[in-house]
Amino acid sequence: MPDTKTPTELTSQYTAQVVADLERNTKEQERIGGEMEALQEQLNALRHDHAVLTNLHQALGATTAPVETGPEPTAATSVPRQKTPGKSAEGKRRTRKADSAKATTARTSTARKPAAETASAQPTLIELIRRYLTEQREPRSAAEVSTALGQTHPERRIQTNVVRTTLENLVAKSHAHRAKQGTSVFYTAVDAEEPSPGTEQPAKAETKAKAEAKTESA
Repeated sequence: MPDTKTPTELTSQYTAQVVADLERNTKEQERIGGEMEALQEQLNALRHDHAVLTNLHQALGATTAPVETGPEPTAATSVPRQKTPGKSAEGKRRTRKADSAKATTARTSTARKPAAETASAQPTLIELIRRYLTEQREPRSAAEVSTALGQTHPERRIQTNVVRTTLENLVAKSHAHRAKQGTSVFYTAVDAEEPSPGTEQPAKAETKAKAEAKTESA
C-alpha cells in the first residue's frame, strides 16, 4: 500500500526537524563563541605581557626598537601565532659555532703545512737504497735492503716488493749491478766516480806528467 500522510503529519515532521536543526545550530554557536572568548582572553594576556616587556625594554635603555603589534583582530579573524622567543639568540649561537669551525679548519691547515714540508725534505726511497748499497762492501738482496732500511727508517713502512722493483729500475739505469747466485738475486752499487779501464783521472795524469818532466831534467 502507498505511504500516504496527511498534511498535518507532514507539518509536524518538518517542524520537529527544524527544531532539532535550530538546537544544533545554537549549541554550535555557543561552542564557537566560548572558544573565541578563551582565545580573546589569551590574546589580551599576551598584549598585556607585551606592554610590560616593552616598558622594561625601554627602561633598560636598549637601542633596538620593540616589536610592534598588529591591529586587533575581529571576531572572524584568527588569532596570530606569536613568535618563538630566543630565536635570535639561537642564531647567534649558530654563528659562533660556524666561526669556531672555520678557525679550527684554519689552524689544522696551518699545522699540516710544516708536516708536508718536512715530508718533502726527506730523501726518496731511491736515494736511501743507493746510499745503502754504496755503504755496503758486499752484495745485498732485496730482502736485506728492505730490512735494513725498515730498521733505520721505521716511519717509512718500506716493503720488500717495492724495494725489489726500485733495485731493478736502478739496474736498468746502470745505477746498480745485479748478480744471481742460485735462486737468490743480489745487488751492488755502481761507483760513479770510478774511472773506466784505460782512462786516468785528470789530476793523476797531471801529477804523472810533472814527475816525468823532473826525471828528464835530472
